[in-house]
Amino acid sequence: MRNARVCILYQSANLEYTWSENLPPMWQDKWFKGCTDDALMNETSAAKLNASREEAIRSGIPQMVEINILTGNSSRWYEFYSDCDYHDDGALAGILTTMVDISELKRREQILKALLREVSHRSKNLLSIIQSVAAQTARFTDTIDGFLGKFRGRIQSLSQSQDLVTDSNWHGALFRDLVRSQLEKYTDINDTRLKVTGENPYLFPGAALHLGLALHELIVNATSFGGLNPQSKNHVVINIRASETNDGEDQLVFEWHETDFYNIPIDESSPPRFGSAVLQRIIPSVVDGEAEYLKDENGVTYRLTIAKEHYDL
Repeated sequence: MRNARVCILYQSANLEYTWSENLPPMWQDKWFKGCTDDALMNETSAAKLNASREEAIRSGIPQMVEINILTGNSSRWYEFYSDCDYHDDGALAGILTTMVDISELKRREQILKALLREVSHRSKNLLSIIQSVAAQTARFTDTIDGFLGKFRGRIQSLSQSQDLVTDSNWHGALFRDLVRSQLEKYTDINDTRLKVTGENPYLFPGAALHLGLALHELIVNATSFGGLNPQSKNHVVINIRASETNDGEDQLVFEWHETDFYNIPIDESSPPRFGSAVLQRIIPSVVDGEAEYLKDENGVTYRLTIAKEHYDL
């Protein structure tokens, strides 16, 4: 019983304790022969336990109740199993109670509930992102086939970033892991035209998912028309570094610089596309930063600041 943290208690028919074995430490100085529950626990807990025993007496069916018992500044959870003991003539002799410490089980239940709440919260956030991606992709696409191709790529980008976040128990993702996961589908990660420099910060979940989406848009454009196109002899430099705002607050600065961007004429009068909206409006709002997206016949530069609440170095 001691190894299993089990205590046995016996009460007379008038609910006074007459015998005990393996009392928990908190009761060893309180328990005495003839005491009642009021001497061992607070009034609310004693009433709950007495109600359980009275039901066992009334129904003849063993009763179980869980009670949180305060011990100084902490508390422990116990399960009380109460069963009636009868004389040979059927008269009530007393109540036998088995008391089991379930504090560890309760702690695990609390952790599981917290994790399930976190999963629910993250799932809702992810579904909201997917809904936005679907709506905006449809808005900027003229055909169903075009929509499906772009939408699949963006959802896969989110999936890859989400895998990194999930593997970390929803803590986030390292920047270089994020870059690698987004590059793998579209190009050789050892391509000499690609250079990744600077810090390797730990991005919190929201920042990791959205920066992954930004990388996806930049990489798709680079492999299709720009510096990572198979015919291109130019290059892409990705850099992220610690910096400070004008107010002296810590921040990250993410930069993408690509030469030979778009081997097609650039029409500045054309309406903004989904990628531009993601890079210039959506991502900065999520990471509480600012973005600058410049492109011309010489290349493209994208610069994004990330507030300190969204990363850890």
